[in-house]
Amino acid sequence: MLRTLVWLAFVLIFLLSPFIGAVNLDITKIVQGDSLSHTLFFELRLPRVLFAFLAGAILALSGMLFQTLFRNPLMTPYTLGISSGAVLGAGIAIKLGLATLFFGVASVSLFGFLGAFLTVLLLIYLSQFLHTAYNSSLLLLGIALSLFYTSALMIVFYLGSSIQNDMLIRFTMGSLSIIGWEHPILLGGVLFVLLGSILLYKYELQLMSISDTSAQLKGVNTKNTTLLLLLVSSLAIGVLVSISGPIGFVGLIVPHMVLKLYPVTIEKRILITALFGGFFLVFCDTLTRVLQTQSELPIGIVTALVGGPFFIYLIVKGSEK
Repeated sequence: MLRTLVWLAFVLIFLLSPFIGAVNLDITKIVQGDSLSHTLFFELRLPRVLFAFLAGAILALSGMLFQTLFRNPLMTPYTLGISSGAVLGAGIAIKLGLATLFFGVASVSLFGFLGAFLTVLLLIYLSQFLHTAYNSSLLLLGIALSLFYTSALMIVFYLGSSIQNDMLIRFTMGSLSIIGWEHPILLGGVLFVLLGSILLYKYELQLMSISDTSAQLKGVNTKNTTLLLLLVSSLAIGVLVSISGPIGFVGLIVPHMVLKLYPVTIEKRILITALFGGFFLVFCDTLTRVLQTQSELPIGIVTALVGGPFFIYLIVKGSEK
């Protein structure tokens, strides 16, 4: 019963979300190509809802992937510093004024991906020196990297102009404000690659969720599998963060919610996690537009307000075991 109510609420919010905003739409004029309501609906509202859904799915799948590979409920690209690395990379591109394209890819997106990619490589390298309390130590490494990246971003902010600093401030708070269909289409391709990779290795993930030893006994190359999936995830997070800025805690909250509602094996939770993550972020984004404020509330603030207490709860719960 609870599952049905949750899904019905999510679907209802998803359908109503394009009609919610600072400007009221005239439903009778949405189909008229030359009307303001038509432009707002098809060029702003609808692409934004789809972008939020795709972003939520990517964040949720990445969170599930990290929690499975490291067998730690606190592991996400956000807590491991990968999102912060992407933010620093994108911030450097903004500071350098690189608005050009490299082989068809925007420089901000490219630098964001490189920041996430290099962070993954750095974590893999540093993890070789961890011998005791591996998962906890790796989490602390991620937190340390996040603090380092934040300090480096402050230096970029200090050296930037007022226009660049304004862009950086807005970027670091996270935003789903987009125009047109370019970004949803790009994110759809990214989600397709990420979801396809996870489904392709769902058997290996199921074994690795128990232990690396049991997976190796079944013939799984755990090292290569982990590296491949982490790289694919870093690509997805890097592209997403370079467009929307950091959106924290979705990858932490959603996998736990899905596990509570569906206590089944990982392979049966993959698609559910993607859908739940998409609907959850659409709900958060709709909430930012429902609240009547002088300016739109950044989506990163809403997810942090929800995820911060949840993160504390997980830490306290884990320490009681």
